[in-house]
Amino acid sequence: MGANNSSKTPVCDGNEEVTFYNFEILRAIGKGSFGKVCIVQKNDTKKMYAMKYMNKQKCVERNEVRNVFKELQIMQGLEHPFLVNLWYSFQDEEDMFMVVDLLLGGDLRYHLQQNIRFSEASVKLFICELALALDYLQSKNIIHRDIKPDNILLDEQGHAHITDFNIASLVNQGTKITTVAGTKPYMAPEMFYPREQICYNFGVDWWSLGVTAYELLRGRRPFHIHSSTAATDIVHVFHTATVTYPPAWSQEMVSILHKLLDRNPEERFSCLEDIQQFPCLSDVNWDAVLEKKVVPAFTPTKGRLNCDPTFELEEMILESKPLHKKKKRLAKKVKDNAKNPFALNGNLQKHLENVERDFIVFNREKSQKDLQVNQENITMVQAKEDEDGQNNNLQTKM
Repeated sequence: MGANNSSKTPVCDGNEEVTFYNFEILRAIGKGSFGKVCIVQKNDTKKMYAMKYMNKQKCVERNEVRNVFKELQIMQGLEHPFLVNLWYSFQDEEDMFMVVDLLLGGDLRYHLQQNIRFSEASVKLFICELALALDYLQSKNIIHRDIKPDNILLDEQGHAHITDFNIASLVNQGTKITTVAGTKPYMAPEMFYPREQICYNFGVDWWSLGVTAYELLRGRRPFHIHSSTAATDIVHVFHTATVTYPPAWSQEMVSILHKLLDRNPEERFSCLEDIQQFPCLSDVNWDAVLEKKVVPAFTPTKGRLNCDPTFELEEMILESKPLHKKKKRLAKKVKDNAKNPFALNGNLQKHLENVERDFIVFNREKSQKDLQVNQENITMVQAKEDEDGQNNNLQTKM
């Protein structure tokens, strides 16, 4: 896509607000339901990130602003080795931006499409890493509701990270929710009960983990359910279909999947303690897994992007408002608005003003620096108190 910055680009000193102009745009790597993603480099630190950007007007027209704000609110409170963590959020006239960890190993859907069949060792480690991530989300009272290969990214070493919190739900501990959301082939049976009976909790994410693990091993899902399948037909599948396990699979892996894919949420794995106490996983060193000291059996191809190259072409050729031309476009927009201040209809303009007013700005880098300064100040105060106490003792003895 080419760089959008020059030597004149402002450098953030850690106290100033981070903006689009603090990054060099390198190339497009993907798109999702809410926006597009590109690789960027921060000008001052030279660190690489993934930048997700969402057009404000499109979000307003599609009634997606609330979900974007909810995702921002959730991600600002999260930080974990097996999540895609948020670093910055900011906005300009056109777009809302989220800058997150850059993971160059690609998502698991991409690798499935490349006809990769993961070994049991690979899938077992994925299950353990993602179980730690789900446990962390549960501690924050968050149900992800869209665990699937598309939303699991690998780093260059092959460790798994959960992304995409745009339909996640924040719930009170011990309560169940009734709103239906997710991707049908990965949704738990209890999410398809008759509307007046729908009631579920964190167990739905563990079901989705089971479907994902099965698919990684076999190349297809355990149930013949598609996004277009009617809810009544899905209920029929769950009542009649039996999950089949190839004879070549180990009894250990079958037992784990059987517990993840239990149609009874009361019997299913639904917390980290369940899976840690399971005999088939008694050999797992969970501290080593958390610290990423267990070497993955599958390593993504290094030296290239593990993603569909057509995203770059779409951005450069088909996109009507390419990111790398934003600076010139916004400058022209200022001139046009000066000539015609009523370019947008009043209702849309009002919604866009509300988005600008309510958008949540975030800077993890600054938060970490502030925390470090506070800790250093506390240490200095404690050291001073200790020194004063020692001096008082000396005076008393004298």
